[in-house]
Amino acid sequence: MEARLIAAVEALGVADPAALYGIAVSGGPDSMALLFLAACAFPGRVAAVTLDHGLRVDSAAEAAMVGRWCAAQGIDHSILAPDAPVAGNVQAWARGQRYARIEAWRQERGIDWVMTAHHADDQLETMVMRLNRGSGVGGLAGVRGRAGRVIRPLLGVRKAALQALVEAENVPHVHDPSNADPRFDRAVIRSALAGADWLDAEAVARSAAALAEAEAALEWSLADLARCHVRAEGAGYRLDRTDLPREYLRRLVLLMLERAAPDAPPPRGDALDRAIAAATGGGQASLGAWLLKGENGWMLTPAPPRR
Repeated sequence: MEARLIAAVEALGVADPAALYGIAVSGGPDSMALLFLAACAFPGRVAAVTLDHGLRVDSAAEAAMVGRWCAAQGIDHSILAPDAPVAGNVQAWARGQRYARIEAWRQERGIDWVMTAHHADDQLETMVMRLNRGSGVGGLAGVRGRAGRVIRPLLGVRKAALQALVEAENVPHVHDPSNADPRFDRAVIRSALAGADWLDAEAVARSAAALAEAEAALEWSLADLARCHVRAEGAGYRLDRTDLPREYLRRLVLLMLERAAPDAPPPRGDALDRAIAAATGGGQASLGAWLLKGENGWMLTPAPPRR
């Protein structure tokens, strides 16, 4: 397991021998296994951080448990708290707080990379959720192995292997009851997948990694297409080549929308497909506050005021 972690870190291109690694630790078996492995693989170059969201009565005690184990191993450990009250979707708020607060901690401590304990079963759940929503290549790439300064080196490892590790090494850990709460979509999918022994989570993780590479290749080629065929015109943007594969047309229209209105949310996939179909036929369709017209190439202009 230690060798697999080292190999994964090397594959992600972040294996500088002087690099410092921060481990995001909740106290669950997955993150405690990652902390144990990282401390063995990179001795003296690991610090741990726990964000106590304060959403459960046991969360403070769990964070303290992580702190005690770290102290016994000589690992620096920080406990952080949210800097904003709960708002909107609780899970989205918690995720946003976690990444924002840990990134601030990383910069303050001079840490190079933050590791999280996402594993192959997480990847399987994510892909099933996104299949169920009709996601394209980007969505089906699932959880990325590297995003900004966050790396996820356990995406090829099964959850059962991590649980077995902490039990074998007597590493303390807790189980978050919200992971089985049927109010959350992921918990429902996790429960449904629990009996699907025919699904190979490690193979799915490899497929997700291949899709992530395909997504990166599409984005790389998209930049060149946009440079050649998208230009600002008046208050909008023109695409002067529309004989491209449909996936490129989707991405180019989204790129024009992003340039025209950087703060506006992207349109839903079905709305985008309807607009592309209309433009392909020489017609027009609304995309929020914008109008896509299929004339002389495609033109994206502000939609006229509604009467």
